[in-house]
Order: sequence, then C-alpha cells, then structure tokens
Amino acid sequence: MPDKLKTLDIEIAIMQHYGVRQNIIVPNISWGVDFPIHELDLCILPKSSYAIEVEIKVSKPDLLKDKEKKHGHKSDFIKKLYFAVPKKLEEIALKEIPERAGLFVVSNTERGYFTQVSREAIHNKSAIKWTIEQRQKLSELGTMRILGLKEKLAKGRSK
Repeated sequence: MPDKLKTLDIEIAIMQHYGVRQNIIVPNISWGVDFPIHELDLCILPKSSYAIEVEIKVSKPDLLKDKEKKHGHKSDFIKKLYFAVPKKLEEIALKEIPERAGLFVVSNTERGYFTQVSREAIHNKSAIKWTIEQRQKLSELGTMRILGLKEKLAKGRSK
C-alpha cells in the first residue's frame, strides 16, 4: 500500500499515537489563546501541562520552506517540538529540521497508520507549564473545532 499521506492522515496518526483520552490534542492553533504563540499544526497538552508541538509536512517543498518561518518554532509555551512526515520524507527531514526537533515518520499500512519516532525531541528547558485557564482555553478551541467539522460534514451530506 503506497504512502500517499495527506495532512489529515498524519494528524490522525499522531492523535492516535498520543491518545485523545490521555491528552488534550487540538489541530490548527493560530488564534484563541491569551498568550503569544505561533501557529501550531497540532498542539498536544498532556497531564504535565507542558505542551508538545507537532509540525506536519507532506511534501519536500513545504518541508524546505519551513526554515523561512520567523518564529523558528520557538516558544516558552512549548516543551518539545516534533515534525511529522510520510516515510518518503524521512531522510530529507532528518537533514532539514532543527536539531532540537524530534521526528515522527508515518506510514499507511493495511492495518492502519504506523507511527515511528525516528528522532527524539530535545526538551526546551525554559518551557513553562500551561495554567489551568490556558488548558481550559485549549479545550474550548478543540470543542469549537469539533462543531466546525460536524457542520462541514452535515453540509456535505445534504448535497
């Protein structure tokens, strides 16, 4: 089975890897929190309240272009940074992503998604725990994403 993975496939694979019962996991954070943070493809907030960012890349040009981002994926609100890529991008990703970043490699198999940690992330020692209020805000954003997705599905069903 070929690895023709899209962003949504990798989001699902990473969410399954971390477990939605154990962690707050919200995709596409670009607004809605009351502190400065760059856009996150996936924000994972475990019980420790130290956030994990996962940056998803499905093409070589997108992976290479990531270096142009001014924020450099640096924030004291992020404890660990990972990139997640399809298997075909593993080699180039290991060369191109920041040294402090970990790497998830996702494959699509007959039994579902297979997620492998190709490189562990280096912990940001200056990272701060999210407050209960910030955890709550992230949960609210996740809930809004669910409503938006259900509305989109319902709209598609009525066509």
